[in-house]
Parts: sequence; structure tokens; C-alpha cells
Amino acid sequence: MMEEALENTAEITFRRVTSANVSEVCELSETLSDQQREFVADNGTSLAEGFCSESAWFRAIYADECLVGFVMLHEGSDWDDGIDCPGPYLWRFMIARPFQGRGFGRRAIAGVADRLRARGIRELYTSFGLGAGGPQKFYEKLGFVPTGGMFDEEVEVVLALESPRGERVS
Repeated sequence: MMEEALENTAEITFRRVTSANVSEVCELSETLSDQQREFVADNGTSLAEGFCSESAWFRAIYADECLVGFVMLHEGSDWDDGIDCPGPYLWRFMIARPFQGRGFGRRAIAGVADRLRARGIRELYTSFGLGAGGPQKFYEKLGFVPTGGMFDEEVEVVLALESPRGERVS
């Protein structure tokens, strides 16, 4: 499917990274601007870390049948990963540059929130670096708020997930 023809109403799905799509998932990192690449690890590195972690959940993000991004959560308390967080942590997240600004990132985070909410989880944590090209505005628009803490040199933020009967993250 041509990226120009992809509608922002396309269905967002999370699919396993397999031998059939791993190269394409890794190549998504190459679409980011130099500024953006300073704020997110290459997907190849993320995949290696994910496969080495007992607490990682990671998926390729598709809009209909088009690969548009990658997401990885840390869902445990695995000190070996260097992540000390009181709840699920959005470890890695990226939308390929040709698909940015079209709502796919917002909808993917909403899908992650739905997945966590269905398991009774009430908060999603992440962190980001500050600076030009960084994701601060994206996360603020989604409702993430600073916790007052830092994760390494990044600002830690949290998104409150409403109950299944409450408002959805959008």
C-alpha cells in the first residue's frame, strides 16, 4: 500500500516481530530525522534488548497492512534491564517519519492504553529527553504529566488510564 494513499482512519494493529518483518521494522529507524534519532534508539537495538528481557512486550505497528512504527513496553520489575518503575513503562516508541502527524502515533498509544486497561492497569509511564526534535509536545498532547522524577537524564511522565467505563485515551 502506498503511504500517500494510507488513510488516517486505517485500523491500527500490533503484530509480532518475526523473521518475515524484522528487516522492515529495523529499517523504519532510517526514516527519522537526525534530530529525532538523537531521542530514540534504533529499532534493531530495541529488538535486541527486547529479546534479552523477560519483561519486554514489543510489536510492529501496522495501519491496515502498512508497517508504520514500533512499540516496546517494559511490564515487569526486572532490574537486569535497568528499569525501575512502579508500573508498565513505554520503553520504546516510534512512528516512521512518512507517517508522523497523521494520528497514527496517538492511535497506537490509545491501543496500548486499551491493552493495559483491559488488564486492570491504571498508569503508563515513560520518559523523554528535552530538546529540539524531541517528543515532549507529543506526550503532553496525549495527557502524560511529569512525575517530578527523572529516568537517567530524561523527564519521567505518567499517563493516568481511566477505568473501562471512563474516558479513553485519545
